[in-house]
Amino acid sequence: MKTALNQTQNYPSVKALYVDFKEITKAGLSISVVFSSLAGYLLGVYDFTGESWKIIFMLALGGYCMVGASNAYNQIIERDLDALMDRTKNRPLPAGRMTVSSTLIIAVLLTIIGLVVLYNINPKTAMFGAISIFIYTSLYTPLKTVTPLSVFVGAIPGAIPFMLGWVAATDDFSLEAGTLFLIQFFWQFPHFWAIGWFLYDDYKKGGFFMLPTGKRDAATALQIILYTIWLIAASLLPAIFPHIGIVGSRLYLSPIAATLVFALGIWMLVYAFKLYTNRDAKAAKSLMMVSVFYITLLQIVFVADKFLR
Repeated sequence: MKTALNQTQNYPSVKALYVDFKEITKAGLSISVVFSSLAGYLLGVYDFTGESWKIIFMLALGGYCMVGASNAYNQIIERDLDALMDRTKNRPLPAGRMTVSSTLIIAVLLTIIGLVVLYNINPKTAMFGAISIFIYTSLYTPLKTVTPLSVFVGAIPGAIPFMLGWVAATDDFSLEAGTLFLIQFFWQFPHFWAIGWFLYDDYKKGGFFMLPTGKRDAATALQIILYTIWLIAASLLPAIFPHIGIVGSRLYLSPIAATLVFALGIWMLVYAFKLYTNRDAKAAKSLMMVSVFYITLLQIVFVADKFLR
């Protein structure tokens, strides 16, 4: 009786299973990706109707499933390397709280559910979701231990969510969708290089190459500045579409919104210069935090500008 009681007590609680599920799917990251997708949808939708709420729910569910699946596959592949790094050694797989087989079942189920849900929005949305999973797990993840160019590969699936929302709303990959992709694509570099900088020593334990030069040096900091400038330029493209002969685009920034977007870009650029000047973990962490606020605020400005003007 006592042995049976002890065995029962060894089973993980519902709360523990929920926490492990959040970790294996990287809930915080997945929710931020869903936010980007919903922002893209709101920018692309013609008229907001009752049907729009249904698509928003499906996009949120399908998007979370697809990102969660990518993260689960990633942690299966990197489980031995995760055990070497302080920030990842307590994840469910390296800590032994979940098995590879159970994690794989979760990843496959999330993939299937995500693809089915996104396909029911439209086939293009499901296609881009599938491309995102494939690039993230089959190309980006294995390249992380081989070359700093992995960040360039990883920036592709990382840039899809903002664009994915537009495709979900319009069933079309257009200039506008490409612009949203470009904004989030350039954003990836200062964001992830800042992370790679302040977690440099921990990444080194796992053999990950995250910085463009492989070092926390002036050349890496300079590239962060340059990509931040490209990000600012990309984010202002919708404001100049009418002035360069692109008439009738539904992705447009008013002068006030463009000013706010430009100010956000300068804010981020200031922190990129601070990293170039100080070249320390504190400056890199500050830039990373600013970059998170930047992309969220930028998407809010884009959406608010559409519905308020």
